[in-house]
Amino acid sequence: MKALVLSGGAGTRLRPITHTSAKQLVPVANKPVLFYGLEAIAEAGITEVGVIVGDTAAEIREAIGDGSDFGIKVTYLQQDAPLGLAHAVLIARDFLGDDDFVMYLGDNFIVGGITDLVDSFRTDRPDAQILLTKVPNPTSFGVAELDTDGRVVALEEKPKEPKSDLALVGVYLFTPAVHEAVRSIEPSWRGELEITHAIQWLIDQDRDVRSTTISGYWKDTGNVTDMLEVNRLVLETVEPCREGSVDENTEVIGRVRIEKGAQVTRSRIVGPAIIGAGSVVSDAYIGPSTSVSEECRIVDSEIEYSIVLKGASITGVRRVEASLIGRAVEVTPAPRNPSVHRLVLGDHSKVQISS
Repeated sequence: MKALVLSGGAGTRLRPITHTSAKQLVPVANKPVLFYGLEAIAEAGITEVGVIVGDTAAEIREAIGDGSDFGIKVTYLQQDAPLGLAHAVLIARDFLGDDDFVMYLGDNFIVGGITDLVDSFRTDRPDAQILLTKVPNPTSFGVAELDTDGRVVALEEKPKEPKSDLALVGVYLFTPAVHEAVRSIEPSWRGELEITHAIQWLIDQDRDVRSTTISGYWKDTGNVTDMLEVNRLVLETVEPCREGSVDENTEVIGRVRIEKGAQVTRSRIVGPAIIGAGSVVSDAYIGPSTSVSEECRIVDSEIEYSIVLKGASITGVRRVEASLIGRAVEVTPAPRNPSVHRLVLGDHSKVQISS
């Protein structure tokens, strides 16, 4: 069995962060989201992994390498444009051959991994197996309709009037039967080859399509709100440690990880939280559910429920909450006189200002 991991995509909902970084490499608890998926695939006993890449191919390649750090062997497959999940299967045909495979969206996060699902699929070998979960906003997802026996009878991509609240999770399992399906469908109104259409084709051909509804935690980390929530969840499981230096005037409460080379002085840190390697925290408050990446500076400031990426600095800022701070960003107070806001913002930025 092989795996196909999708790591293309523009990440428009995470702009401006994704103008300069792949969305799959934005860190959760100081580890890229993509790495959690690769680890789950390796834990399921799958070693041959095809990684679909797009415009951020160089960055993805640098981060993953040959896959040996994860116990897998990686083959990179270039997708010249984001033309849909079924298109990714289409261009991966030679790599996949006649093997069964799991397709995993690289920006998805599933607690508990996929080992049980893969083992079940290997035993039963339906033509397709999909994961479903109940969501409050099904119009934003691919949605499945089940019959009274729980079998999949129809799928629809981002329906205006959804027939259920069961959304497709970004993990799919297929036999080689899916290759005929992706060749048989036409692009949707979005101009993409939809995997939901390919699975619907299998259903229409009376092929064996099964579903598993998961009750555990799943998130598509494609926006800041979900990214922060996943970060909070993962931090709850992080093992506390103090590999960096913490002076006697600092108070550390709860599950806190202070990594090698970090320096914390005259501060208060309330976990769960991580202070990355080589970072400096001084005269500051780091609140719960906060990840500070490596080589950051948090000085005379307060921050809580946030993610701070590599090399960022926050100095003299009274309070930062529910924020995603990009790499090498500088956050400082505005001059008090005159009382104005001075902003330098990238395209598609979102800013909230207290009046």
